[in-house]
Amino acid sequence: MRICKVIKPLVSTNRIPGFEHKHLKVVQDGSSHLVAVDAVGCRDGDWVICVGSSAAREAAGSKSYPSDLTIVGIIDHWEPPPKPPVSASSSAQASATSSATSQAAGAPAPSPVQTPGNQTSGSGGGAG
Repeated sequence: MRICKVIKPLVSTNRIPGFEHKHLKVVQDGSSHLVAVDAVGCRDGDWVICVGSSAAREAAGSKSYPSDLTIVGIIDHWEPPPKPPVSASSSAQASATSSATSQAAGAPAPSPVQTPGNQTSGSGGGAG
């Protein structure tokens, strides 16, 4: 079983026989959006309990239904755990990774910083 949040209904007018009147919902499990058969009459924004595999087919009404996720309960009260804060070191690491990725993807490399001691002339040398 897993806890998901109902995002919105999913409308599908063409379905297999026997599955025409089942309500479908888009649910969110972490960062993934999934489609679930609604066996309990939930609403958008509800936190729900979902089952998968053969339990999902049976909960949807028949083992012959092609459901791999079915909503079987509405949670009365649920507060998801807070997301861990992003540390400064992981932010810097993500920035460095992003910079390296963009350079590997063909983005121009940043220009080197020139100081008065390392400037070169275009003529190939100084006064002789």
